[in-house]
Amino acid sequence: MAAHRFNRLLKQARFSKRSGSPVSDVVYLLLLWVWLKADSIAMFSRESLQSFSITKRDALYDLLNREDLDWRKLHLQTAKTVISMTDHSTIRAYVVDDSVKTRRGKTMPGISSHFDHLNGRCVMGQQILTLGLATEKQFIPLDSELYISRVKSQPLTKAFADGRSIAAKRYRDAQSMTKPEMVHGMIKRADRSGIHAQYFLADSWFASKSMLAFMEAQSLVSIVRMKKNKMSYRVAGSDKVLSTAAELYQHHIKGQWQKVKGRPYQSKAITVELNLAQTLDAPDHWIKVKLLFVRGVNEEKQRAGKHDWALFLSTDTHLSDERILEIYALRWGIEVYFKEAKQKLGFLKEQSTHYSAYIASIHLTALRFCLLLLTQHEEGAARLSYSRNDMINSLCTLDFASRLWVIFRALISGALDELSKLYGVSVAQEIMNQIDKTVQEFFMQVMQMDTFTLRLEAKSIGDEY
Repeated sequence: MAAHRFNRLLKQARFSKRSGSPVSDVVYLLLLWVWLKADSIAMFSRESLQSFSITKRDALYDLLNREDLDWRKLHLQTAKTVISMTDHSTIRAYVVDDSVKTRRGKTMPGISSHFDHLNGRCVMGQQILTLGLATEKQFIPLDSELYISRVKSQPLTKAFADGRSIAAKRYRDAQSMTKPEMVHGMIKRADRSGIHAQYFLADSWFASKSMLAFMEAQSLVSIVRMKKNKMSYRVAGSDKVLSTAAELYQHHIKGQWQKVKGRPYQSKAITVELNLAQTLDAPDHWIKVKLLFVRGVNEEKQRAGKHDWALFLSTDTHLSDERILEIYALRWGIEVYFKEAKQKLGFLKEQSTHYSAYIASIHLTALRFCLLLLTQHEEGAARLSYSRNDMINSLCTLDFASRLWVIFRALISGALDELSKLYGVSVAQEIMNQIDKTVQEFFMQVMQMDTFTLRLEAKSIGDEY
């Protein structure tokens, strides 16, 4: 993304500097450090920071720990910009999922016990709920929220400086809001910002009646994986008989499987009615839904076990079986995002005990992913990993060049010591100063952080410097 465009996004999100370094420089450094193979900001500061900026380490932590910065707004506006520049797909779906980052530090605020779906057990850590936009082309993270459970939650080690700040409010929300309420808020913010979708995709952990009712109110078609639980459905034409998914399977699906064209699956669908009323005293709210039973088929034996079936629900009963599966498959993008975030994008790697830093980290991770999407688009790369590896190589090369200059400078300084004996110390020092200035200007231009470029960018967006 062009630097002037990102500076404009920072201004829209009301990011302002509080130290000597421009806020754009500090955010830029916080974005790139994970690609220099440093295990932490502290290590990056010791080994590579001076290769890219004169900014000090304290400025990085100061920005991370600030309570007043609206990282969510910067994230959402950046995602919107990337979508407008790279994606004109006709199919767009909101996708929601959560992920757990195992953490054990006793001084880390907001750590609590969460059930990890991957390991099948409860772990201490941080749970992050993420909303993204999935299209036929790509997945773009739109928003993220930390969720603190009520089990074994660790309190703040230090009170917020301002209880009315953005960070303080989000901490209270993390403690008090349910995950469905968080999803509702994220979708409303995305919609208000102009990022629209036709579908809502989620796994069975988010396929509740309250979620389906909210999506219906938002005019979104829900395509979700359902649990084989006691949720009851009404077959069309039967006013009183309610059946669970397992009962529907026994009476309407078993023995009637049909091959899904071009896929190693068999399926069978049935249109039923579902009452979205969430309490016994609430008025009935029946809607028609399509239940799609799917099972995998062993291509050699062409057989599947009697319990080896999955259940999908679509609130659009006119979608074909194949179309439901095709659209739901777009949900896989969020799984790829979580894997990339944890392994390559510094997901909650910032070493800080300030809750504000955790908020900054989850949004910085998404910003890095958006940056890679844009780079992939501009370079025409076939895969996101190619763009990421190219960026790592470029940054590491620049870092190496900067370190190599330190060695060369020592050699040149030694040669000038000999010249000082012939022409005087002042002349030799002037030569060294001019060399330093030229090299520094080179590195600043490479990073597009020289005064001329910054002023030109400011002029193009009407900023005052």
